[in-house]
Amino acid sequence: MKQAKIIMAAALSLSLTACNLSSGSKKSDVKMKDGTYTSVQEGHNGSVKVETTISENKITDVKVLENSETESLATPALTQVPEQIVEYQTVQPDVVSGATYTTVAITAAVKDAVKQAGGNPDAFKNDIPNQDKGKKESLEADVVVVGGGGAGMVATSRLEQLGKKVIIVEKTSSLGGTIRVSGGNQVVQGSEAQKKLGVTDDSADSMKEDFLKNGGNLNDTELLDIYSANVGQTTDWLMSDIHVSYNEEAGLHKLAEYSKNRELAYQGGGLGVAKVLAQAVEDSGAQVLLNTTTKELIVENGTVVGVKAVTNLGKEYTIKAKQVVLASGGYGNNADLLPAIAKEGLFYGLDSSMGEGLEMAKRDVNANTTHMEYIKEYPNGVETSPKHAKSTIAGNIPILSSNGILVNQDGKRVVNEKASNHDILNVLQQQKNQTLYLVMDAASFAVWKTKLKNAGLTEETIDQYVANNGSTEPIFTSGKTLEEAAKAANIDGKALQETVDKFNGYVAAGVDEDFQRNPDYLKTPIGDGPYYIVEQKARYASTMGGLDVNSNLQVMNKDGKPIEGLYAAGEIIGGVMGSDSPSGANNGWAVTSGKYVAEKIAEQK
Repeated sequence: MKQAKIIMAAALSLSLTACNLSSGSKKSDVKMKDGTYTSVQEGHNGSVKVETTISENKITDVKVLENSETESLATPALTQVPEQIVEYQTVQPDVVSGATYTTVAITAAVKDAVKQAGGNPDAFKNDIPNQDKGKKESLEADVVVVGGGGAGMVATSRLEQLGKKVIIVEKTSSLGGTIRVSGGNQVVQGSEAQKKLGVTDDSADSMKEDFLKNGGNLNDTELLDIYSANVGQTTDWLMSDIHVSYNEEAGLHKLAEYSKNRELAYQGGGLGVAKVLAQAVEDSGAQVLLNTTTKELIVENGTVVGVKAVTNLGKEYTIKAKQVVLASGGYGNNADLLPAIAKEGLFYGLDSSMGEGLEMAKRDVNANTTHMEYIKEYPNGVETSPKHAKSTIAGNIPILSSNGILVNQDGKRVVNEKASNHDILNVLQQQKNQTLYLVMDAASFAVWKTKLKNAGLTEETIDQYVANNGSTEPIFTSGKTLEEAAKAANIDGKALQETVDKFNGYVAAGVDEDFQRNPDYLKTPIGDGPYYIVEQKARYASTMGGLDVNSNLQVMNKDGKPIEGLYAAGEIIGGVMGSDSPSGANNGWAVTSGKYVAEKIAEQK
């Protein structure tokens, strides 16, 4: 088995003691009181509790005691940031790419500790030496893949499998990308897994028809044909060659967006599949450059022949290649590129989703873009920190298929809970504070919260939200009675009781007279308490716009001509979804386009 060469431009090997401080370190003008100080600050997913030890006017130890950050994203920050603060006596550590909010939270906690000790945080604004600045290295490969998310990892593994020498460049400290924080579902139309689970009559044409309807008939039909014709065999390959596992025990999801059941969850959710894909890259023999940002396309006589990149420590790479694949994701965290509608929603994607690859292609080779005015919003976010969300879709799917209901602040149902995400979102955005509320009995809540651990919401975190009982965001409330839970959520309790009684009557009759919920989802009445209410807000991460490509996924310029040597895969491509993407579609496109572009490149002489 080949092994990948992984180069991580990480922080220096740092001692966790302050005895090796550089002679240039500043000291506080005010004598601080020795001791250990605790501070709680807001991270990306919630509170980060940090313990800082002060001794002889120095920061001698920093420990992160508690956090609810996403493990795969935040781990580098949770270790590197405390190390840098102690080693360099600084409250200006390097921001760990992909973990900006975690970095800021730890730093803020240390500043607060310095204040608690009677010191001035400004006395600890020491610079961290950039040890690799000025160092340069030239590399060569058959293909450079820019971006280590789902599309980039799959493209790399498939290219290596087809005999190509690959260098994959990722700006964060680990492979994984947006698929890590996704709902963890994928379209599997035409796959052996779908057939095994009882759906043998699905087709590319049926999938295409559903996507066009969901996307407002604004989809790039050529790309949609590629997607629908290849996603099944891609799924089979992922299972047989890459060892991706799907949750076949839970079965195919029944969704209003699809005329056939064609969505399946990954084992371990988004994080689970990201780990498997990253391991496949490591096993493939590709060279992996982490903490390395691609800055420029190398262009000779109109042909892209490589990239220039720089590590977070300042080392510069010049990488020559026959082809470059841009798989650097979307622009969900870049306000300058987002449409105005995004400002009303909550971002649940990666801090690193800034769209630099797209901007680079526009600047360096006059690349054309399309569908930039569209983003993908879902109606099932909880606001875990200001303007940031986590997804509850993994819990909602089974609960709304059973006896969960959605109500507004007046305590009334306003939508068929098994309608499409698109339709529920439209209703949600018409409500007070653009919020709906998920209502569950004790049995449903117990199931619901166990489904969310792979979405960054642990049972411990959820229990803490419930303990807050509506006093702060996100709104999670509970009560022995419906009215008690409703009161804490500022919902009309009497109306909610009437709504639940009416819904239970529909369950008994097998007919939803208000919103025509399918009888298959009217099997179980809302039962015994305690009762739980959870906010539901619009969330977004994926962007529908991006680079314009042809049927080989070769990037097009503004004159409508393909750019020699430059290809794209995944979310950076615009148009395949139209104005909106159905559930499981973005992950499906990432893996399908990654494999497809690799095969198209391999066909080149």
